[in-house]
Amino acid sequence: MQSGTGALGRMRTAWESARRRWWVRWGVDLALLALIVTAVTAWQTRRLPGSGTPAPDFTLRTLSGESVQLESLRGKPVVLAFWAPWCGVCKLESSNLSLLRSVVGDSAHVVSVAVAYEDVEDVRRYVKERDVDYPVLLGDDGVQRDWRVDTFPTVFFVSAEGRVERAVVGYTTLAGLAWRWLL
Repeated sequence: MQSGTGALGRMRTAWESARRRWWVRWGVDLALLALIVTAVTAWQTRRLPGSGTPAPDFTLRTLSGESVQLESLRGKPVVLAFWAPWCGVCKLESSNLSLLRSVVGDSAHVVSVAVAYEDVEDVRRYVKERDVDYPVLLGDDGVQRDWRVDTFPTVFFVSAEGRVERAVVGYTTLAGLAWRWLL
């Protein structure tokens, strides 16, 4: 059987004809890009607490010394961002968290947990330099281990009932944060 004849040949010819149309090329390229992004996101979050699992509770201090228990935030969804003061990507994402907080207003809590820092002064300096206007909690190795965070930034979306709904690792735009919050 010669190449290009029969059903396979007709399919190849039809595909080549379709690929000449710009909208088909763009559609295939966008679908492939979406598939790659979805696969990378699934791989990055594979070890994190899964969707629908109870969020690991914690009691952490704020920079001013107050204690905050995650359970006390129930009743509203929580956007919980883990970051480190030395993390360049965290610095880029910080303003997106501030914007998200202003967008969601009182309908959700936007809270961050600083981990992997050497000194509280590193955290204070980060907060001041980045004009952080959302609550910052001082995490430790225990909370980092309980949440299985080993990459920064890592953002969790916790339901009003205290269940992890989804997570994202790495830089996330305001649109990406808002979209995940609305899901």
